[in-house]
Amino acid sequence: MPRKSTRLTFAVLASGAGVFSMLQSLIAPALPTVQHALHASQSTATWVMTAYLLSASVFTPILGRVGDLAGRKRTLVAVLVIVTAGCLLAALAPTIGVLIVARVVQGAGGALFPLSFGIIRDEFPPGRVGGSISNLSAVIAAGGGVGIVAAGPIVSALDYRWLFWIPVVIVAATTLVALRYVPESPHRASGGVNWTGAALLSAWLVALLLPLSRAGTWGWGSARTLTLFAAAVVLFALWLLAEARSRSPLIDLRVMRLRTVWTTNTAALFFGAGMYAIWSFLPAFVQTPRAAGYGFGASVTASGLLLLPMLVAMFLSGVLSGRLEPVLGARRLLTAGAAFGALACGFLALWHDEQWQVALVAGLFGFGIGLAFASMANLIVGSVPPEQTGAATGMNANIRTIGGSIGAAVTTVLVTGRLQPSGLPYASGYTHGFALLAVLCLAAALAAALVPAARTGRRALVPAATGSTGPTGPTGTAARAAAAAHASRAPRG
Repeated sequence: MPRKSTRLTFAVLASGAGVFSMLQSLIAPALPTVQHALHASQSTATWVMTAYLLSASVFTPILGRVGDLAGRKRTLVAVLVIVTAGCLLAALAPTIGVLIVARVVQGAGGALFPLSFGIIRDEFPPGRVGGSISNLSAVIAAGGGVGIVAAGPIVSALDYRWLFWIPVVIVAATTLVALRYVPESPHRASGGVNWTGAALLSAWLVALLLPLSRAGTWGWGSARTLTLFAAAVVLFALWLLAEARSRSPLIDLRVMRLRTVWTTNTAALFFGAGMYAIWSFLPAFVQTPRAAGYGFGASVTASGLLLLPMLVAMFLSGVLSGRLEPVLGARRLLTAGAAFGALACGFLALWHDEQWQVALVAGLFGFGIGLAFASMANLIVGSVPPEQTGAATGMNANIRTIGGSIGAAVTTVLVTGRLQPSGLPYASGYTHGFALLAVLCLAAALAAALVPAARTGRRALVPAATGSTGPTGPTGTAARAAAAAHASRAPRG
């Protein structure tokens, strides 16, 4: 493939994945504005975020698997069309109900992450795979930061509906370019979609994430919350059974048991818990009126600008990791990224009286996010067969989201467990919350340290691209992964 073509392909993938990542956080700072404009209650307005979370969690691994089977370029274009339609519907939504439906449609865009990683693995020269995945991960990580920073100025200068009109234009243009210039993937998985497994996966994800995101309203001890958690456990067990018995599993559990995969996913769970909670609670801390005894009384726009160092650091460290990964290995970079997150949260728990301290912490945490995102993607892509890339990277993104939901839910309990007469949290609530996030990020660093050193870095990526051209070739990654999975199941004396 000509050099120019791979650059254009990367630009398409970065545009789609970056916009979806931005949509994750873009609406959060503007939620009160949306609630007022559409005459909705606060509990109803929160479904604008919850519906998106649930939809993305369901669609990400399923459509990633569809891409493995039907072709990643074809699935990518279809997903981009769906996201465009979802953004258009959101921009025109006359009621909060229609907006929530639009957010469900947008959630299908979660599949852009695994599809993009798979296309890079298939189409780029072996020497550029690791760096390109790192760069794309930097764009994905920075996209969430762009949403936090840009929401205030867009709403102030235009209207909240432009939070969706702008993505409509970008994603529509990206779709046209993708249709014309992105090549179709040569690797195809055999079999079909295990729809029973897909239904059970969707069911246990919803049963788990819904109470995590709504327990603050329903109550942690309420019948709805406890019933859904119990259902999640049962459905998860049934899903494991269905996948183990299926000839064409949605998620190959043998691959998920590979040590590189499960340790990386464990790190993703803990790091996601810290990252999403910081995105949720640091802006709220900054916007708290000084009369509460802490905070800076910042506006939505000002709080976004105060977090600008996070956005810059995320992008720069993500790009830098592509240069460092061949030398240091993805395991060390993931460990370092999580450690930076722990250091940032620990610093924030002790010192948060000045705006420069918050800006410094934001930059430090952003640097960790960039390293961690790029490293997780490279570790997963370099450890699974080509025909499992979409499903495996999709599941990694899902596990990160599950961690984020858990982290946000537990931090909410700590922050809002005790309120001042004014209704604002006490400073100690935030202090305890930030200390917990430091512990979670430290746990992510410890999990990352367990990743096998021999399976990290460019060494894992080059054989994957230079082995047999078919997904089941005797020298390809599929054979090595299958052998490793078989070995992990063998009895040990």
